[in-house]
Amino acid sequence: MTEETAPKPARVVVVDDQTVVREGIVMLLGLLPGVEVVGSAGDGDEAVRLVAELAPDVVLMDLRMPRCDGVEATRRIRSEYPRTHVVVLTTYADDDSLFPALRAGARGYLTKDAGGEEIVRAVHSVLSGDAGLAPSIQRRLLERLSEPEAAPVVPADAPDGLTARETDVLALIAEGLSNQEIARRLHVSTATVKTHINNLFAKTGIKDRAQAVRYAFAKGLARPPAG
Repeated sequence: MTEETAPKPARVVVVDDQTVVREGIVMLLGLLPGVEVVGSAGDGDEAVRLVAELAPDVVLMDLRMPRCDGVEATRRIRSEYPRTHVVVLTTYADDDSLFPALRAGARGYLTKDAGGEEIVRAVHSVLSGDAGLAPSIQRRLLERLSEPEAAPVVPADAPDGLTARETDVLALIAEGLSNQEIARRLHVSTATVKTHINNLFAKTGIKDRAQAVRYAFAKGLARPPAG
């Protein structure tokens, strides 16, 4: 292929709040053909500003960052600058990270064990209209789609400002599940389960799991055992 007909490299912005990680990704991509890193950002707000200024083809987006996280930044970029695509590049592959990012408009999702060539492939996949997903993420999506839908027991208006996921956790506590069992059931990390429990305890004034069970039964968030 001659120089005149060679495609232009994809213009990429790298977003990660850890300086060492961000600089490492920039350096890695700088060694590979097919991409040109045009900027880097340390949080979601800075990422949105760079997209407005540089109009990159793709943003490689970390998720958990201060001030403005990757999900919110992705939502803003896709709403305000739809010609720029987002590929998530994160440590986390649990459902509470994956599905909000995809719903916000991310077209690709990779974990940070991805190699440079895999990142470049994902960038070009989203530019050609395909999804740039790691194999493990593709498997998780297929598993999720094949799971039967559980019959909801949560009322439409959950009490005390509880979120849908917090009511899910509360209902599973009422079933007697441990944090580890809840994490497996919901396909999230144990740390995420603990965060939901802390939040729902704070909202409801619950102090322990026994009170949580009584609350769930009283509010109709779980069904007492028959008999």
